[in-house]
Amino acid sequence: MKLEIERATKLYGRTRALDGLNLKIDSTRVLALIGPSGGGKSTFLRLLGGLEIADSGKIEVNGHQLENDPTALQAYRRRNGFLFQQFNLFPHLDARSNITLPLEKVHGHDAAKARAKADHVLDRFGLLEHASKKPSQLSGGQQQRVGIARAIAASPEILFLDEPTSALDPEMTAEVLELIQELADAGQDIILSTHEMGFARAVANQVAFVAAGKIAECAPPAILFSNPSSPICERFLSRVMRY
Repeated sequence: MKLEIERATKLYGRTRALDGLNLKIDSTRVLALIGPSGGGKSTFLRLLGGLEIADSGKIEVNGHQLENDPTALQAYRRRNGFLFQQFNLFPHLDARSNITLPLEKVHGHDAAKARAKADHVLDRFGLLEHASKKPSQLSGGQQQRVGIARAIAASPEILFLDEPTSALDPEMTAEVLELIQELADAGQDIILSTHEMGFARAVANQVAFVAAGKIAECAPPAILFSNPSSPICERFLSRVMRY
């Protein structure tokens, strides 16, 4: 996975969510975005995923420059998978149908192929016996696993995860993080924002510290966590890693 971002800026009214952000990574498998809440992690993730467009600057992912071209953006989004803080499952559909619907409507698979793909990923994640259950009948961890299954069912180029464990209790958090690690170990390219420092340290190849709409530093986790180069990152880590 290759990223090249130059002076990316994103405004929401008078709020400058990204403020001339720069990042260049020639090759990585898993990129973790860490930093304080409100620092720009989710906005940056949405720009990288093509869900929003920067007001200025350049964003290039795997050689594809993301610009305000609806047709090109739609094709780019179809190549990737997304999972957000909230599970965003359709409450009136069962687990299997939550996966088959986008496969049929977005990716153009017929019903039989979509069902086969859905059952494959549900089985892979230990959820096949829950395929006919609606989200309200599943635990939070099971719902998030269904969300991940839906995100990877179409074999995405990159999997984008925005705080995928923020709504889960510790046991369910561990369950979902283990699944994400399995995907990374299997070769899935992943960009995620997270407050789970131990997970970022163990799984990511590169960690970017995002604060005040900028990337203060980006380095392999062994370097960033043991010897941060920016004072703001050092202060942040000294607080969150204290206990």
